[in-house]
Amino acid sequence: MTRVVVDRERCMGSGVYEMEAPEVFELDDDGAVHVRQPEPGDPAAVETAVRACPTGAPQLVD
Repeated sequence: MTRVVVDRERCMGSGVYEMEAPEVFELDDDGAVHVRQPEPGDPAAVETAVRACPTGAPQLVD
């Protein structure tokens, strides 16, 4: 199963992945991304969100 992980130290809080896959990602009060659903139901949306991140903070791992 593919999982989503995020390097919170790399996250700059742009929010692009939250817009692409809001059921999986959300920005927390610190402005860093939080993974709401580590095993996404819609991998295509998550892949788009991961590719859209300017810092490469979110990743898909097997």
